[in-house]
Amino acid sequence: MPRRNKGARLWLRPERRSQGRLTHKATWIILDGKHHIATGCLAHEVEAAERKLAEYVANKYRPSRKERDIELIDIADVLSIYFDDTVIRQARPDQLKSRILRLNEFWGGMKLGAVNGESCRAYVKWRGNDGGSRRDLEDLRAAIEHHAKEGLHRGVVRVTLPVKGKPRTRWLSRNEVARLVWACWRYREIQTIHRGTRKGQKQATHWYPLRHIARFVLFSAYTGTRSGAVLTASVRAGEGRSLIDLGSGIFHRLAEGARETNKRQPPIPLPPRLLTHVARWVRTGAISEFVVEWHGKPVRSVKTGFNKALGLAGIGGKVTPHTLRHTAATWLMQAGVDKWEAAGFLGMSVEMIDQVYGHHHPAHLRRAASALGYRPRQSLAVLLAVPRRLLPRQSEVIENIGGPGRTRTSNQTVMSGRL
Repeated sequence: MPRRNKGARLWLRPERRSQGRLTHKATWIILDGKHHIATGCLAHEVEAAERKLAEYVANKYRPSRKERDIELIDIADVLSIYFDDTVIRQARPDQLKSRILRLNEFWGGMKLGAVNGESCRAYVKWRGNDGGSRRDLEDLRAAIEHHAKEGLHRGVVRVTLPVKGKPRTRWLSRNEVARLVWACWRYREIQTIHRGTRKGQKQATHWYPLRHIARFVLFSAYTGTRSGAVLTASVRAGEGRSLIDLGSGIFHRLAEGARETNKRQPPIPLPPRLLTHVARWVRTGAISEFVVEWHGKPVRSVKTGFNKALGLAGIGGKVTPHTLRHTAATWLMQAGVDKWEAAGFLGMSVEMIDQVYGHHHPAHLRRAASALGYRPRQSLAVLLAVPRRLLPRQSEVIENIGGPGRTRTSNQTVMSGRL
């Protein structure tokens, strides 16, 4: 009887020596039957070797694309098909991959028919984060819907989502934004002196490592643009860049080559002050191509620098880079901008503007509040008008014509205007 195949697995190839000298270090190898696949990972790089094994298994295995019953379909196959088919149009594929791997860790050993309210609530408990688990389950729901649209399963599968949390309403005042910008602009790198009579002392250098964060804060607060589009904003056109046209003053937020999604990114005119700032940055050489760049290259994330700047500026509360988008929306409402125009500028729906930010508008419910504070006004013409004379009853004698004993009553249709 032939020996059963153990499947792909890791094996630590021992080090090799020749004449007492080390010639090959111990490395991890993927064994798959008669095939030996090098990982390039040394003995102490266990986690990297495990990732190589996972990638190898994922690339080797291709899920079935035939219509089957939900009791026969692995959820891991559903997630794999969704990722392969949609990753190309994702704005942040790395984050999608992380969520898919997390879903697969919990659901990978189950069949599609096991998805119900009980199992979804179990995932929320396992995840331990209502907001994060809801986002993960939204991906699971999208994967199942994509699987169904491809005609790969029969039956109805419903994903139960946890209650949606309240929207974040934290926004920054103009004073807070100014403090944040100045803290970034003035901050200088601190280094420790390692030799000489001043050894061990701290000294400020001439390097300003947070000025790119200052540009990020200004651009985000003045345009209300999502962080992803701000980080790709460039004064030169190119693939994957959001173009700033300095000639026309228009910011094309949708990156070149990117697809339009539900998160609308319409082109907008830049505020005059911001346009002046960008033109000066280009003229003085502060930036070469991108608004937010580090050593001439675009920045992929500003979370670390942004958190550092918050501490320097002394700004508390739960503030993230996305808070600047809330800040722009709040400022527009406080300035009395029409909700339709504000929604178009920010790429939001009018309903979102009204529900989340509408109470900041100076005219918000003012007429209702004023109506309850005073007695309704009456027109002067109404107050001075003479009360209308009541019409006589039908039995009442209206006019005596034709002499004594002869009368005419209202049932003879006499118009009141002619009396």
